[in-house]
Amino acid sequence: MLEDKDELVKQYLASIPFDQRLFRQDIRGSLAHAKMLAKQRIITEDDAAAIIKALTSIQQEIEQGEFQFRPELEDIHMNVETRLQEKLGDTAGKLHTARSRNDQIALDMRLFLKEETSRTVTRLNDLQSSLLQLAEANQDVIMPGYTHLQQAQPVLLAHHLLAYFDMLQRDKERFRDCLNRTDVLPLGSGALAGVSYAIDRDFLARELGFGKVSTNSLDAVSDRDFVVEFEAASALTMMHLSRLAEEIILWTSDEFGFIQIGEAYTTGSSIMPQKRNPDVAELARGKTGRVYGNLIATLTTMKALPLAYNRDMQEDKERVFDTLDTLDLSLHAFAEMIRTVRVNVGRVRAAFRKDYVLATDLADYLVKK
Repeated sequence: MLEDKDELVKQYLASIPFDQRLFRQDIRGSLAHAKMLAKQRIITEDDAAAIIKALTSIQQEIEQGEFQFRPELEDIHMNVETRLQEKLGDTAGKLHTARSRNDQIALDMRLFLKEETSRTVTRLNDLQSSLLQLAEANQDVIMPGYTHLQQAQPVLLAHHLLAYFDMLQRDKERFRDCLNRTDVLPLGSGALAGVSYAIDRDFLARELGFGKVSTNSLDAVSDRDFVVEFEAASALTMMHLSRLAEEIILWTSDEFGFIQIGEAYTTGSSIMPQKRNPDVAELARGKTGRVYGNLIATLTTMKALPLAYNRDMQEDKERVFDTLDTLDLSLHAFAEMIRTVRVNVGRVRAAFRKDYVLATDLADYLVKK
């Protein structure tokens, strides 16, 4: 705890302003740990029951906005544990038997990213569905295909849209791959060298929904590669959204005029009343950079850390939370925006410049003759 530190140091060290977001995962892990300790007769059934009841009450306090987070208690673990002590006295201390904050935070992060990765896949499904609906509604529309932003060959608009569908499909596969490596229980690793109690890690894995149990305690508490993987998959997804955003911006311009998007996804100008600026698409393009930055920042933090845990790793939380929030909002906004797209078929057809886009097909025809 930080009660004996001066205010500047308290402010600098405290992570509770952001890691309070992990309260559900932290309490969920503690509930499973209490059950396991009782099952293994490390604590009594009565103590476990009291701890479980009090933890459930604490979660309700947080969800109802009645819990007072205290920066001097440093992090989510100590805030919950201190409140537990206020409710149960010395009994509360038994919960931390055979556990360290090092394996506790590793558990919280894995639980959190397991949940959020699954939700991200659902968001990707929704955006793919929007693209598929737009492609199906315009499957007979032929448009100029481009290379170097110069007209190249004719393609179906649906074919163009489904290119993004396939990109998002690979993004989904990457997130599912991340989920496979995140699905590893670290609890039982202790601070770095395991614990001396006869705990049941398989029971914990079943209670918490993990498919695997970590095999090396040092690795389990000291690496955040699963966080980096999530951020990398997010960066690639945002890259694809940024490319789609760029084409939406081009296609809604007066020079192209291929599509219109719903007014809710545009803004006007304070001085030019005719403007309909594609701000949602532009912001997605801009937000891609911050997701890239979060990935690079986490990689840089981790690149020279000796085993095992180091306080530097506290820095991963805000970055991954920001990445997740940015990606989630972007995917949701894009899925809804794509549903409002209307194709100006006449403008698309009029975009063909003479018959130059058929030059390749004509050359192939002549060769075959």
